[in-house]
Amino acid sequence: MFVVSAPSGAGKTSLCRELIDSIPDLRQSISFTTRNIRDGEQDGVDYFFTQTDSFQRMIAEQLLAEYAEVHGNYYGTSLETLNTAEAEGVDLLLDIDCQGAAQLKKNYRRGVFIFILPPDFAELKKRLYNRGTDHEDVIQRRLENAEQELLQAPWYDYLVINDDFQSAKKKLMAIITAERCRMSRTTYLLNNFTVKGDK
Repeated sequence: MFVVSAPSGAGKTSLCRELIDSIPDLRQSISFTTRNIRDGEQDGVDYFFTQTDSFQRMIAEQLLAEYAEVHGNYYGTSLETLNTAEAEGVDLLLDIDCQGAAQLKKNYRRGVFIFILPPDFAELKKRLYNRGTDHEDVIQRRLENAEQELLQAPWYDYLVINDDFQSAKKKLMAIITAERCRMSRTTYLLNNFTVKGDK
């Protein structure tokens, strides 16, 4: 399970899409959210868009592996998504906020946690305005939240600076490749070899 977090505007969603297209056996986890659908987004592809009462019912029935309220909306990952990926033997890529990542860090020790940042705060602000998808009050709230999210970065396993998209993508691919080769994840492969007594 690869968990990627970043302040809004750092470019994590675009990077995650590239990783899904480039790495075999890596599946995008699709989160549930109560926020409004944006132009160009598709239900069941970008998010599962749902109503607040439905989301709260999922919380009450303990159907979520993690959830959080971010920018005035709920976001969460279903337990079924994690269980299905594990049963099918594929790695899962989660594009989620720091609150949700902290819950997964506590409950799923085998996860790999990656934090993405732009080169500096000025660039983050520039990207948020250039997106042209949010009103001024939303952008200001995202900038305020970014300051709090930066305080969470040190407990992540990796930090990637997205100053150049292709360079950041290569770093993320290298992290995933290295983590897939960890002995703790690949010990079972040793069973394919037997030590022969005679040469």
